[in-house]
Amino acid sequence: MTGGVPRRVWGGTGLLVLGRLWGSACTLTYLYLLAQHLDQAGFGRLTFYLALFLVLDNLVDLGTGQAAVQRTAGDATLLSGVLGAARRIRLVTGLLGVLLVGGGAWLAGEPDAGWIALASLYPVTHALELSTLVFKNRIAWSRPVLVRAIAAGASLSCVFLFRALGATQPGPFLVAIALGSTLGNALLFFVSRPHLPRAPFLFADPKGTGRVRPLFLLAFPMGLASLCQQAYFYIDNLFVRAWVGVVPLGHYNVAVRFMSYGIMLAVFASLAALPWLTREHAAGRLGSAALRLARPSLCAASLAVGLVWPYCAALLALFGEGFEGAAPALRWLLLAVLAVYLGAPLVTSVVATGRSRALLVISASGLATNIGLNALWVPAHGLAGAAAATLATELLVALGAALSLLRSGASFRGSGRAWTWLAVPAAFGAGRVLAALLPW
Repeated sequence: MTGGVPRRVWGGTGLLVLGRLWGSACTLTYLYLLAQHLDQAGFGRLTFYLALFLVLDNLVDLGTGQAAVQRTAGDATLLSGVLGAARRIRLVTGLLGVLLVGGGAWLAGEPDAGWIALASLYPVTHALELSTLVFKNRIAWSRPVLVRAIAAGASLSCVFLFRALGATQPGPFLVAIALGSTLGNALLFFVSRPHLPRAPFLFADPKGTGRVRPLFLLAFPMGLASLCQQAYFYIDNLFVRAWVGVVPLGHYNVAVRFMSYGIMLAVFASLAALPWLTREHAAGRLGSAALRLARPSLCAASLAVGLVWPYCAALLALFGEGFEGAAPALRWLLLAVLAVYLGAPLVTSVVATGRSRALLVISASGLATNIGLNALWVPAHGLAGAAAATLATELLVALGAALSLLRSGASFRGSGRAWTWLAVPAAFGAGRVLAALLPW
C-alpha cells in the first residue's frame, strides 16, 4: 500500500470548505431575507432561476476547466495556449447561455423577463475565471477562496441594497446576486494574472496548444457529462413546478440548498484532488487512491447526517410558515448526501483516466434515470418523490463510476481493510446518539 492522500489535497479541501461555509452563510442569509420579503410565489420563481443559473454555469464551462487541468497539470509550458483556447470556448458558450435563458424568459412571457435576461449575462465572465488554472495545478487555493468569499459578500450586499431601494419582485434580486458573481470572476482574473505567462488573452498559441478543436474534443464529453450531472440535480424543479406548484417549489429548493451545503466536502475534496488522482492513475494506483479519498469524508458526512436527521423540520421552519412541509424530502436528500460522498471521488477518478465517453455515459444514464423517476414519483409523492429520485440517481452514478474504473483496469485493493468501512454506519449512529443528547 502506498502513502495516503497528500496533505496539500486536504489543505486545499479545507480552504475550499471554509470559503464555501462563508458563501453558504451569505446565501442562506439572503434566501432567509427574501423568503420574508417576497411573496411565496415570487420566492419560488427566484429559487427556480437560481437553480437554472447553476445549470447555465455548467453549460458555459462545457468541461473546459477539467480539460485544462488535464492538459496542463504535468506541463506548465502549455498554460497560455490552453487558456486562450478555453477562453474562446467559454465566450461562445456564455453567449449561447444568454440566448437560451434570457431569450427563453422573453418567449415564455415570464414576469421580470428583462431582469432575468440581464442576470443571464454574468456567466460570460467565466472566461476570466479560467485564469485560476495556475492555482488549481499547484493545489494552492488560498487566493481563489478569498476572492470567492469577497464575491459572496458582494452578492449579499447587493441584495441588501436592492431591498433598501424598494425592489419587490424576484428579477432585481437575481441581478443583485449575479453582480457578486461577476465581480468575483473579474477579481480572479486580476489575482491570477501575475502568475501566468505573458501572452494574449485569447489567441496565444505556443506549441500549437492554442487551437480550439483539440481542446473542445477533449472537453466536450466531460462538459456534457457535467451538464447532465447538474441537470439531474436540478431538473426536478420542472416536475415540482408543474405538478406540485411554484410555492412548494420554493420550500423544496431550500431543502436542496441544505443538501448542496452538505456535499461540499465531497465536491471540493474531489476537485482539489484531481491533479493528484491524475498522477495516481499514471502510477497505476487510481482505484485505491479514490477509496482512500472517499472513506474519511464519508465517515464525517455520516456523523453530520445522523446529527441533523431529527431536526429537518425545525431547520426548514426557520424560513417561514409552510417550509417544514419539505422535511420528508430533506431526509431523502440527506441520504443522497451520503451517496455523493461515495460517488464524487469515483466520478473524479473517471475524469482522471481521461475516459470522457465513459463519464458521459454515466452522467447521461443518471439524467435519464432521474427524469424517468421524477415523472413517476413526483405526481404520486410530491416533494418526497423528487428527493427520492435524487437519491436513486446518485447511487446509480456511484455504481457506474466504480464499474467504469474496474473496466479501465483500476484496482480497489490497497486502500485499507474492508472492515474499516463499518465506521460509516457507526458514525451515523453516533450522530443520532449525539442528537438525542442535545438539550433542545
